[in-house]
Amino acid sequence: MNIMFVCTGNICRSAMAHHLLEKRLKDLKIENVKVYSCGVTAYNGEKSTWEAIYIMEKYYNVDLKKHRATNIKNSNIENMDLILCATKYHKEDVLELYPSLKGKVFTMKEYVNYDEENHNKIDIKDPWGYDKETYLDCSKEISKCIELLIEKIK
Repeated sequence: MNIMFVCTGNICRSAMAHHLLEKRLKDLKIENVKVYSCGVTAYNGEKSTWEAIYIMEKYYNVDLKKHRATNIKNSNIENMDLILCATKYHKEDVLELYPSLKGKVFTMKEYVNYDEENHNKIDIKDPWGYDKETYLDCSKEISKCIELLIEKIK
């Protein structure tokens, strides 16, 4: 199974989801899933934000230092089995660019039926430009989605 995470710049949300899922799959010895990420307006080769790197290392033991952004147009998105977007707007962008992917594109929360109290909105808000606490909150939502996703694809 090939899974792609999509956000805006591929330096925060989709990068965190991508590398967290890879780590969890490795921890659980699940080998039949390949994970990718991209951004709808990403600059190819851009590094993750220092806040994302810090939060993922400190709280999840995930190293984002080597992550480099990929623009959706330079990605292998058309080869994916499942595309999980940070927001409904990213989902709309993907389907506008690649209408043939209909049925494979969801928001992260939509796909895993994430409906935790006070977090029932379908979008994972962009932490870019905000403080570490905002990144931590974002990472917690992503982590919950990843755990629910693993249960769904096992």
